[in-house]
Amino acid sequence: MPISSTKLPRVLVVGDVMLDRYWFGDVSRISPEAPVPVVRIEKRDERLGGAANVARNAVGLGAYTGLLGVVGKDEAGDAVQAMLTELNVNSYLNRDASISTIIKLRVIGRQQQLLRIDFEHPPTDTVLRDKLTQFNALLPQYDVIILSDYAKGSLINVTHMIEAARALDKCILVDPKGEDFSRYRGASVLTPNKAELKHIVGSWKTEEELTVKAQNLRADLRLEALLLTRSEEGMTLYTEREVMHFPASAREVFDVSGAGDTVIATLATMLGSGMPLGEAASIANRAGGIVVGKLGTATVTKEELFG
Repeated sequence: MPISSTKLPRVLVVGDVMLDRYWFGDVSRISPEAPVPVVRIEKRDERLGGAANVARNAVGLGAYTGLLGVVGKDEAGDAVQAMLTELNVNSYLNRDASISTIIKLRVIGRQQQLLRIDFEHPPTDTVLRDKLTQFNALLPQYDVIILSDYAKGSLINVTHMIEAARALDKCILVDPKGEDFSRYRGASVLTPNKAELKHIVGSWKTEEELTVKAQNLRADLRLEALLLTRSEEGMTLYTEREVMHFPASAREVFDVSGAGDTVIATLATMLGSGMPLGEAASIANRAGGIVVGKLGTATVTKEELFG
């Protein structure tokens, strides 16, 4: 079922904005200086990463999309802004002169990722205060809020953001990180992966044990739902009334980077169009299965989802 034409999804993405850079090259020998491959770079590519990739996915599915985040006053920040403008994402970027834009540089040889180099600095307190004020001002314009947490410092005020969004009866989706999920209490839907959930509730041996732990966490955090992404095992949606499992739909897993971004962006866009949660989760699962068959942080088109 395509996105309803009667209601335009209005999605605001807030979180850690990054620039993903890819250097593709040929690997034909080992370095004489150290036992590492020598990569002769032949092509370079750059894409929106982190919360910006979430926004890229949402706008690609037809949502009216805004992005609130922090980048540096540098060349990488300019590149992010230019790509957002080209995609018609409503950009509310705060430019922090004291930091560098977060960059993830991946070196690819023979269709395999050989190395990733990260450049990152947390934003300053002043910029974060300005961002929170701006968030409160933007809230009335959007129906669904995505908080995309990569633990890089942009969502230090996440508790206040959730409180403000709940006060206006917004749908709040959170892609969580870290050791303390209590800061996400009161959100509508949390979308952890297996490793993130295990870090919070401990390991499990059976499906029944997992269900008990997931439902206890959902109830403790006062969530409407918890959507667990499980890689090759698909996804499971836990609500107060039921547990729904969606088998993995990927034909071939090529690259999992950015798959969580696609899942939460698709879920938000479907919910924003008025679709029921179970149906929206099913389509988000299908989107995740499509995107892992692509290289790097990629997106899914409406044609791929509904064609």
